[in-house]
Amino acid sequence: MAGPDFARPVAPGGYAWWYVDALSDDATHGITIIAFIGSVFSPYYAWARRRHADAMPEAHCAVNVAVYGPRAKRWAMTERGAGDLARERDRLVIGPSELHWDGNQLRIRFDEITMPVPSRLRGEIRVTPTALTGQVFALDAPGRHHWSPFAPGAHVEVRLEQPQLFWQGHGYFDGNFGDEPLEQGFTDWDWSRARLPDGSTAVLYEARARAVADERLLALHFGADGRVQNFAPPKMVRLPRSGWRVARATRAQEGNARVLRTLEDTPFYARSLLNTTLLGHEVTAMHESLSLTRFSQPIVQCMLPFRMPRRARR
Repeated sequence: MAGPDFARPVAPGGYAWWYVDALSDDATHGITIIAFIGSVFSPYYAWARRRHADAMPEAHCAVNVAVYGPRAKRWAMTERGAGDLARERDRLVIGPSELHWDGNQLRIRFDEITMPVPSRLRGEIRVTPTALTGQVFALDAPGRHHWSPFAPGAHVEVRLEQPQLFWQGHGYFDGNFGDEPLEQGFTDWDWSRARLPDGSTAVLYEARARAVADERLLALHFGADGRVQNFAPPKMVRLPRSGWRVARATRAQEGNARVLRTLEDTPFYARSLLNTTLLGHEVTAMHESLSLTRFSQPIVQCMLPFRMPRRARR
């Protein structure tokens, strides 16, 4: 079975990230983990690229862990340097956290410090895909940005040591890769994934490029066996703006979509749980809206170190 290649080259000024999200079976708990090489949301990397367009992505790595639920809500993202990075095809180490792919299961071990209130966030997550796709999709016409949904459906076990918590549920695993800064290619995007009653997954990816008339709208149905089919995109639904006034939108049948809970609310990014209707089913969707125009504003980047400290060994 094909899987992630953590040793893949990353172009100067570019990026690679590997993303996992999961919801508990009762939908009360959630987690997202993103491992970055060339952290696209790093103000330090953005400042380095202003000095040198070919800034090395390995000098700007991070593991972002966000935990949601009634018993625990934590967020951690500390930027590390090239001296904190080790990687092989099936193994990625960034500072005190590690991702390991054994051919059938992704195991993530993390030991991070939360911000802005410091506390320990330590634990392990195991992601067992129901199937792997091997698909890669270009997100822009020149082909500088790509998305690979490794495992649109997976069984996930989350075991936290600090804070103490255990749950299991369903999840998702993908990767994004680019040869230039993300904000150079796009103005904004909306993305969502939803698990359907038969164990299949529907994904909507609507990326708006800076180039005129270059917009990607992907509406994909991944069967439980990993097979992918396009489906006709439903009509757009404008969702309420986040607390930071980030615009949010999705696509849903009969316009049936509403925000259940805003999980992350930042000046340029919002992550939400939606109640929506796709492919004839009422489902819960993990959703994100990203404004790279907002991210590029100097005042926003000056705010980010309060949530994203840098602790790097050369």
